[in-house]
Amino acid sequence: MSLLWRGCRIEQDGHVQLPVQPPLEPMLAKAQTKVPDDAGVWSYEPKWDGFRALAFRDGDDVMLQSRNGKDLGRYFPELLDALREETVPRCVLDGEIVVPREIDGRVRLDWESLSQRVHPAASRITLLAAQTPAHFIGFDALATGDRSLLTEPFRTRRDALAEAVTAKQWCHVTRTTEDPALGAEWLDTFEGAGLDGVIAKRLDGAYLPGKREMVKVKHARDADCVVMGYRIHKSGEGLGSMLLGLYRDDGELQMVGGAASFTAKDRLKLLAELEPLRVGDEIRDGDPSRWNSAADKRWIPIRPERVAEVAYDQMEGNTVHGRRFRHAVKFRRWRPDREPASCTFDQLDVPLNYDLYDVLENAGASEATGENL
Repeated sequence: MSLLWRGCRIEQDGHVQLPVQPPLEPMLAKAQTKVPDDAGVWSYEPKWDGFRALAFRDGDDVMLQSRNGKDLGRYFPELLDALREETVPRCVLDGEIVVPREIDGRVRLDWESLSQRVHPAASRITLLAAQTPAHFIGFDALATGDRSLLTEPFRTRRDALAEAVTAKQWCHVTRTTEDPALGAEWLDTFEGAGLDGVIAKRLDGAYLPGKREMVKVKHARDADCVVMGYRIHKSGEGLGSMLLGLYRDDGELQMVGGAASFTAKDRLKLLAELEPLRVGDEIRDGDPSRWNSAADKRWIPIRPERVAEVAYDQMEGNTVHGRRFRHAVKFRRWRPDREPASCTFDQLDVPLNYDLYDVLENAGASEATGENL
């Protein structure tokens, strides 16, 4: 899908182009297991679990570009207005689109509400823009005015970002610190607000589009789950995914997600292990995918006799009945030593309760102390 950027048509109105033009690949991050601890080398910030977006503003012309180059503006019309009102007239910012919601008396990011914002119907988009309005969390500046900042160090881009966001009702500047200990602490404390981990950027590093020059450290956990069904691989050969469940306090087995991404050899081996547990010839319908309406979501139930250890990062849902893994999980191994009935929600880590607006506070304080937004 190509991008139409009205403010860049010099031949039409003689307008000076922004120094950084869409489409542009955002700079990416490589995963590590621990927060780097080199003081004076890195800047640390929360990892926002939303939709990555580059915001291009040239006067009244505003574009929100997704990570893969698509135009997100039609899904978030309220953010186009917010960027016009709360940023400087000419800028290119890198950030995240998020949807905060009050859950159990605290405001936290809500991935489900954010996902529902991508909808083909204009009437639905208008309704959701009012019911679950989005925010833009800026964490880098690529250009301001007529100046490209791509080759500038992050220290300089950070200062430019703080100046580019002139109001903070719907557009924000992420909190940062240069203290490695505080960065590591944020990995745990901010999860309760729905955040996804910690990002580290080199203070003297340039912005390198498409390159994995940042470091991301995400939450990593394991859980023992009951395998309650499976899907056949789209090729028709072997296991496509195994569907996982946990027992609630009322004794009901609740589906919490699935594990996939097996090798061709493992797909055949796992199917051979699970197929004997089939419950007759039953095939059940699954919930349709909001991302791929053509995907076959039917699944085959099996007797709940096998326990799988899986690796996961986060759960979503504000009640036990609605809780599930936020992302696909990774199958680690079978646990023949575990009884299926012992696989309950009680084994899961419960993040510290943390209000989103506790993360977005204390604007203007020293970055070195970690008190920036």
